[in-house]
Amino acid sequence: MTVARTIIIFTITVSLVTFVAFFGRLPAFRNTPIGFLNRLFLIHIPSAFRKLDLALTNGRITNGGARLGNYLMHDKHPLVVIFFLGLVTACATLFLPTVWHLIRPHHKLLAFVLLPQPYIFLYLSAKSNSQTYITTLNHAEQMRHYPYDRVLYYPGTPCRTCKFLKPARSKHCSICKTCVSRMDHHCIWVNNCLGRGNYKWFLALLLSTGILIAYGAYLAYYSLSPLVHRHYLKYEGWYRYSPKQGVNTKSWFGYFDKKTHYFLIYTTIYLDMGGVRGSGVGLLALLTWPLPLGLLAYHVYLIWAGMTTNESAKWADWRDDMADGVVFLGHRQEDTMQEYRSAAPAREHTHASSHSSSSTSPFPTPPETSPEDEEPPTTWPLESRHILIRTRNGQPPKTLPSRIQSVAREHSFERVWNLAAVENVYDLGFWDNIVEVLSN
Repeated sequence: MTVARTIIIFTITVSLVTFVAFFGRLPAFRNTPIGFLNRLFLIHIPSAFRKLDLALTNGRITNGGARLGNYLMHDKHPLVVIFFLGLVTACATLFLPTVWHLIRPHHKLLAFVLLPQPYIFLYLSAKSNSQTYITTLNHAEQMRHYPYDRVLYYPGTPCRTCKFLKPARSKHCSICKTCVSRMDHHCIWVNNCLGRGNYKWFLALLLSTGILIAYGAYLAYYSLSPLVHRHYLKYEGWYRYSPKQGVNTKSWFGYFDKKTHYFLIYTTIYLDMGGVRGSGVGLLALLTWPLPLGLLAYHVYLIWAGMTTNESAKWADWRDDMADGVVFLGHRQEDTMQEYRSAAPAREHTHASSHSSSSTSPFPTPPETSPEDEEPPTTWPLESRHILIRTRNGQPPKTLPSRIQSVAREHSFERVWNLAAVENVYDLGFWDNIVEVLSN
């Protein structure tokens, strides 16, 4: 019983800490206990330990730990990928030979189908970069995917590192050293940025990993349950004549105490029958399968909302400023929008001519975006009608920034208190959002 309880507590603790450490920084958990625990683990406790280390060793321990943590979290390396694939491989190597003779042929076939999928989708997430990374060769094409909404993204913003105008929805990654199209986030689990081109493979990785882990937990239960039931009567007799038989099960504490003991009894039998190779891996799978599927559910929510992880943080900042009453909503001038739409055919012809003329050259020439064409027509079906602006004093804007003077309708700004008043031009509806994500 003591061993089973120790294993259960250890596994739950590791799963909880892993979830808090990697997912607690998401904007959805910012003002929740998960976000508080993330700040406690990553900010407050290290800060307290830093003060103690400065007093004892002049900061030698924390300086070394900071360099290691910075390398692990903010540098491009395969260590986390090796850990993830090594964990999957080790668990499969320990678990499958133990239960192989106890499962039916269709389960064996399904195991062969599910096991390679995380490896395949992780590889595709890490290597499908032709549409993900923005280079001088595909910059003109990337500029035409998404329009600038003048809320999160404005035209004419250059990347100080890549030295070209940043397309809408893009972001420069300091780890990958490049701008990323439709940037979602940099994922250390695949050692790559996730964006247009490989985001769908990341979703497939989460789904396949969650299903594989859940199926492993089911196989442990399916294969070991007959052995457990044969030995249950012995443990049931032990429970009946143990000192716990006098627990008042009518009270909530007594009820849960009894259920906890039954759970520990079953866990002990499973560990006795399957050992660490069978029951230990099965218990780990049982407690960890919600992690990838929970993250997948969060990304499904992002797709439903028509935004990326990067954009969700930007929208969260706007929401906080709106709560402070310093955000004002304006409208674009109709004539500028009409001018933009009417100029689209001419620009289409200009771009087509430039591409056809450059294709005759024996060497590829990087396409250039001229200053007057910093907002080219896009293939996106919607155009932004709203403009958001912050003011420091909470008063309506008297003078507008130069980047929106030419497109903003005068005297159209009014204070807004929540995001429901602002349209998200990148939200086409749930089904169309899914099609857009999976087709790119």
